[in-house]
Amino acid sequence: MRKDKDRQLVLGFQPSNLKITNEYFGRYEAISKILDNTPEILKLVHKELKDQLEKEGNRKVKGRWCRYTSDNVLRILLCQVIEGESLRGIVVRIDDSHFLRGFTGIHDGPMMDYSTLCRLKNAIQEETWKKINLALGRSAVEKGQITGEELRVDTTAFESNIHYPTDSSLLWDIYRVLSEAIKKVREIDPEVVGKRRLNPKKAKRLHLWITRKAGKKSADGPAMKKRYSALIERVEGVLALALEVAQGLGFGLERNRYSFEDGIEAEYLLDRLNHFCELGAHVVDQARRRVFGEEKVPAEEKVLSIFEPHVELLIRGKAGKPVEFGHMVLFQQTGEKFITDYETFEKKPVEHQLIEPVLKSHRKLFGHDPRVLTADKGFYQSMDQIARLEEKIETVSIAKKGSRTKEERAREHSIDFKIAQRFRAGIEGTISFLKRVLRMFRCFNKGWEHFQATVGAIVLAHNLLVLARGYS
Repeated sequence: MRKDKDRQLVLGFQPSNLKITNEYFGRYEAISKILDNTPEILKLVHKELKDQLEKEGNRKVKGRWCRYTSDNVLRILLCQVIEGESLRGIVVRIDDSHFLRGFTGIHDGPMMDYSTLCRLKNAIQEETWKKINLALGRSAVEKGQITGEELRVDTTAFESNIHYPTDSSLLWDIYRVLSEAIKKVREIDPEVVGKRRLNPKKAKRLHLWITRKAGKKSADGPAMKKRYSALIERVEGVLALALEVAQGLGFGLERNRYSFEDGIEAEYLLDRLNHFCELGAHVVDQARRRVFGEEKVPAEEKVLSIFEPHVELLIRGKAGKPVEFGHMVLFQQTGEKFITDYETFEKKPVEHQLIEPVLKSHRKLFGHDPRVLTADKGFYQSMDQIARLEEKIETVSIAKKGSRTKEERAREHSIDFKIAQRFRAGIEGTISFLKRVLRMFRCFNKGWEHFQATVGAIVLAHNLLVLARGYS
């Protein structure tokens, strides 16, 4: 990057007399002041971008990216989350807005293109977003903007952008991805592939037939198994061919048979073939076990998406949406609605085991335990756990599961317990805001690392909006 920040100022000529517009401008102006008064945030972003881009080579660092600063990148990404736009959408939005150009520091210069913004966003790792949110939290504590007297905790599901996984759809995904890769290899080195033909249309027809018949009374009949057998046979055929092609491609790379450009493409295709062949073997195995072995395959042994293999099946029993595909995220929040910490779990956690790590994180930031701790029933383990917590916390508002004794009913009917439960309900509103406004309903970034980083960026935007309300 050229430098961390460009302090050039440009006069604005965009008067407004609408209350809603002034509120919109005021929110961004307050966020801008917060960022300026918390230089640690920009230092972390600049260091990460500089380190990541230098790893990719000086050729990319010295090009047109150098006209943008780390401050430009951070502010554009904040705009993307706050405006609820995609990366492509926010590029157009900022390019067309004089005010947002001023906020991001682009001013009258050329707007960053989508591909550059995408690469720069992916360069900021999840650990850096964690450090950024911690730096903002420490700054808010020092300025007295947040206190650690009250703490509420909850988890929610953050879904990945995948289609509903069925055996036939996963088999078809494997077939089409491998056949496309093999076609590209044929363009580079026809001898590796030979004259063997691919028939994606026939595989697709089998998948569509199974999809249309699934859920009907005849779904488990011999006709369904016959189509599954034919589809699996075609997928196994393309897997065998892909492995042969990968072997030949690797041999060609070792002997330097390709030009520089073709060599780069060949390395990419070799990695792609090996990756999807491994996933394909797993998909075929789970399909055979379920369809022909009539086995109920455990969720932890399933591949739910060949494009997002990290995805976990979450059975939460919600009305209208009993099953979700993504990961659980933990939020801990103060009475000022500031999210002091968060955690994204690759595997769904046992909620009552999260209480101690949450309190440890709270003490690290504030130096003491909260006066009030509240959460839903999922965080309840036993009354012994509640008793241990009440030794150091004044009000522990976690309802008991199951039947209650007279003393336990009296505890949950106390005024302090009820007030804390009303306070707990506020985190449900925060989660709703994150999903509806800040696009946390589905992650459109690929890969587990970028999934985690997306959560960090959303939390940062939320916390800046919370602080901006009381900033003058």
